Amino acid sequence: MTPAIGWCLVPDPAETAPEAAAVPLRALVADAVAVLARAGVPDPQVDAELLLAHVRGTSRGEVQAAAVRGDAAEGGVPAAFAALVERRAAREPLQHLTGRAPFRHLELRVGPGVFVPRPETEMVAQLAIDALTAAASPSPIAVDLGTGSGAIALALATEVPHARVHAAENSVDAFIWARENFDAVGPPQARLAFVDLADAFGELDGQVSVVVSNPPYVPDAAIPRDPEVRRYDPPRALYGGEDGLDVVRVLSRVGMRLLHPGGMLVIEHAEVQGDAVRELLAADGWRAAATHRDLTLRDRATTALRP
Repeated sequence: MTPAIGWCLVPDPAETAPEAAAVPLRALVADAVAVLARAGVPDPQVDAELLLAHVRGTSRGEVQAAAVRGDAAEGGVPAAFAALVERRAAREPLQHLTGRAPFRHLELRVGPGVFVPRPETEMVAQLAIDALTAAASPSPIAVDLGTGSGAIALALATEVPHARVHAAENSVDAFIWARENFDAVGPPQARLAFVDLADAFGELDGQVSVVVSNPPYVPDAAIPRDPEVRRYDPPRALYGGEDGLDVVRVLSRVGMRLLHPGGMLVIEHAEVQGDAVRELLAADGWRAAATHRDLTLRDRATTALRP
């Protein structure tokens, strides 16, 4: 028996699938805030709004305004947003999810393999910027040792345009991110080099006005309290030996080599390390060692002058 031959019309899924229902932005944000708060995320409202802005390709302010207007999210926005909220609730860093980290007036590219710049380091950059601005030279030189994403170096180079800024990084993963940031926002007088900070820029010995660094300073046996730091920041950017000061000791020697007399060394450290850092620098011959507080009134950085 010959089978009958005929046409079978197969519907197009794109035409027959029901459209995703529009969801008010206000409800999306409120639900995300609740999820993030339960997960212990420190600023759930901020993170929820930034993640939604990232998904929509807008700013956080535009998300807030749209929510007030009663706008709704359509298409794939609610599902994409929910996926990012779930990852953030698992304490994946916000900056890894958006690929961006604000630092002073800059927006830097970051991701796995590089230390995410923190707001407290903006004060460290300010100390270096103030010293560089006050330098007597018409074209002062600054060096950022262990630049990571390039945050401090690029802040100096863009905010003190008459200065020449050199940055050193010897982690391949971090260097890739730094290179991208230097290419995106670095002015011509900013130089990035793949080199160990202990051996960096010998050609500049005795010529530098400011040496600045945010080195690894967590003691090897310490466990960072924040999951974002503990799970995602690269260990080589965190741990600094038994007392956390191994790299600070190197910076003291390198800074003495690079700086001209009167030049300033600026080092970030943990809030409990100020006394130890000052003692270390004084023993190495530095003058006027002083520890400075950040906006939360925690000891955050120590400066010293080369004799």
